[in-house]
Amino acid sequence: MPTQNCDPLPSAALNTDIQGVLWDMDGTLLDTEPHWMAAEAALVAEFGGRWSEDQAMALVGNALPDAAAALQHAGVRLPEREIIDRLTAEVLDGVARHVDWRPGALELLETLHRANIPCGLVTMSEEPLAALVLEQLPHPYFGFRVTGDMVSRGKPHPDPYLLGLDLLGRSVADLEPARVIGLEDSAPGIASAAASGITAVLIPHIAPVPDSESWHRVGSLEELDLQTLGALVSAGART
Repeated sequence: MPTQNCDPLPSAALNTDIQGVLWDMDGTLLDTEPHWMAAEAALVAEFGGRWSEDQAMALVGNALPDAAAALQHAGVRLPEREIIDRLTAEVLDGVARHVDWRPGALELLETLHRANIPCGLVTMSEEPLAALVLEQLPHPYFGFRVTGDMVSRGKPHPDPYLLGLDLLGRSVADLEPARVIGLEDSAPGIASAAASGITAVLIPHIAPVPDSESWHRVGSLEELDLQTLGALVSAGART
């Protein structure tokens, strides 16, 4: 398991019900969606097709093999692996030039770090992009990362978050899924988080996501602090 640019997990903080926070990356931690959408449209155009905004929105938060299948259906005559590599290369180039952190993301990471609450990354992007993103952070806030190439079933299946819980549980004693927060921006992502049994928090970004009793919705990461997150965890632990 890759560990570069990751700190050892601290013990869960005292005086809070929160045992850890699992972060989605694309669209939650930083805004990479314009890079993904541009790469998809360019690849479809290369093979003489057209890529609509609705088609792009339908892929937000999905596993990369699912995205590759959609592009093949749109006329991209390349194998799955090559499509994923081509898309990822374009996004890597965009992130290397500029990182557009989502509002409140860095501030919340610093708050959690100071409170000794461990964080992990759970993304459907693969290892090279996750590594590049974490290198751009001002501090190594994340103790581990789960990437799309580490699971056989991606979001919306619970597998990525279940793996995240397993990794978190190796350093946090008596881990309870309901006492772990999952931060997500997309429909597949928030469904994955909720299905794993953690306290799922939706921060919608580009693509619309319906309301559900399975997750909480907030307008921005800027609305989240230790008190708010602790209250969500406490409510979930009592249900």
